[in-house]
Amino acid sequence: MARLRDIVFDCEHPAALTRFWAAALDEYEVAPYDDDELARLRSLGIEDLEDDPSVLLRSEDNAPRIWFQRVPEAKLAKNRVHLDLSCDDHAVEHERLVDLGARPAVDQPNPDLIVMHDPEGNEFCLLRS
Repeated sequence: MARLRDIVFDCEHPAALTRFWAAALDEYEVAPYDDDELARLRSLGIEDLEDDPSVLLRSEDNAPRIWFQRVPEAKLAKNRVHLDLSCDDHAVEHERLVDLGARPAVDQPNPDLIVMHDPEGNEFCLLRS
């Protein structure tokens, strides 16, 4: 039987998008780089971690990992899969996410949630608890 291990986002700038999601999600952090990974990146000609083509977001509590990987094409359509976030104070969390760089979608079809976009336009929902 298969188990969910990772959620993967295609994106333009993995390092920046990973930082957004690390700040947005409780108990997640950008995975630290060990010496082997730094050596692997250098072998690919990557000296600046801002240029890393794939960056990992991890949780201490064994929640699924989230990878952000660079792809050459731009996002053109609505995501077929998205994350749903919950919180205790909907208005405060909405404002916090906007301050981090998220923006609400123009169309809000459901009063029980706010459809939002991360800094690269990936949709996610902020649910009312």
